[in-house]
Formats: sequence, structure tokens, C-alpha cells
Amino acid sequence: MVADIERGLKGVSFPLEYRAELLGEYAERLAAQRRVLSLAIAAAIGILLLLQAFSRSWRLATIVFVTLPMALVGGVLAALVVNDGLLSIGSIAGFVAVLGLAVRNAMTLVWHYRRLEQRDGAPFVPELVQRGTRDQSAPILMTAVTTALAFLPVALFGNIAGLEIVQPMAVVILGGLVTTTLFSLVGVPAMYVLFGAAREPELEGLSAPTVEEMGNVTAKA
Repeated sequence: MVADIERGLKGVSFPLEYRAELLGEYAERLAAQRRVLSLAIAAAIGILLLLQAFSRSWRLATIVFVTLPMALVGGVLAALVVNDGLLSIGSIAGFVAVLGLAVRNAMTLVWHYRRLEQRDGAPFVPELVQRGTRDQSAPILMTAVTTALAFLPVALFGNIAGLEIVQPMAVVILGGLVTTTLFSLVGVPAMYVLFGAAREPELEGLSAPTVEEMGNVTAKA
């Protein structure tokens, strides 16, 4: 309907300094879409920079960033099955929460791998990644379980008046937790093994001091 009106207006000639403009709900929706798009682009750039800062490798940061949508697959499937594919404000909030959890898990794992290399002097081998993943698997699983327990009642019994926004969000989060946890414990370690060894050489000297180095500086002072 809107497209037909716009095509019709293109064939109408207006006097000088006059023009036709569609207002109302349509204009507000377009403005909201532009704002959301701008915020999404800014958030994506921020996520990429954070990943690079933690991994010190543009290659690894880019690979993780490009594969992050895989963590949302569970939320997408849950929304399609339960919410009939309707994208509401609650669903968008759920996707944002799942994406934030995936980014947090990825940065936590990469930071732990880097700390094992620096603090313990462990060489970059797959066994180091396995050890770091085992160390962080309990916090990641505990976060997923507690979050699921918090949103499960809302997803099951939240289809009542007053919870129209929270219930779709809970459904998306529950579905996204499954794929986010798999992505964190399987995808991120695999990508670190493949691409984690290549780091920016000019940033090597800017790494945070280890515990032993801080102790030596204090003793000399």
C-alpha cells in the first residue's frame, strides 16, 4: 500500500517549493528503523574492537565476529516455533541479550587463554586451549543454567496480559542459550586453535604485566 502511494506521488507535479511527504505511523517506523540500524552498526564496530583488544589478532577477532550469528540460531528457531516467527520488541531484546552473552563468553575464553600463556609460560598448543576451556566451562554452564531457570517460568506461563514483551524475550533467550553455550565451548576454542597464534607483533610489548613481573618490580622498589 505504501509503495503504491509513493509510486503515485512520483507522477504528480507540485508547484514550486511544494512537495509530498508521507507522515504518521509509516514515517515514525522508518525513523525508528534508521535509529536501530545506526545503533546496530555502532555496536558491531564496538564488538569487533573489543574482540581485537582481547585476542590481539585482527584475523581471530574477525573470524569470531563473523561467526557470532551462529549463537543466535537457537533463538531464531525458538521464535519461529513458539512465536510463529513474529519479531517483536521482546524478541529483539532477547536477541541482544543472547548476543551479549556470546560476546562475553568469547572474550572471557580468549582472555583466559592469553593469561595462561603469559602467566604460566605455557606454549601455544591445543592442550593449552583444552585446559583453558575446562577452567571456564563451569562458569559458562552455570551462567546458562541460572539464566534458563530464571526465564523458564516466564516462557511457559507468561502468555498472559502484561507479559506480552517479556514472554517472547524469554523464549528467544532460552533457545539462544543452547547454541550460545555450544558456540562458546566448541566454536571459540576451535577458532583460537586455528587462528589464535597469529597476533599483531607491534602490540606484543603492550601486554599487561604478569603477577611475577609485578612482584619483581615491587621487590626492586
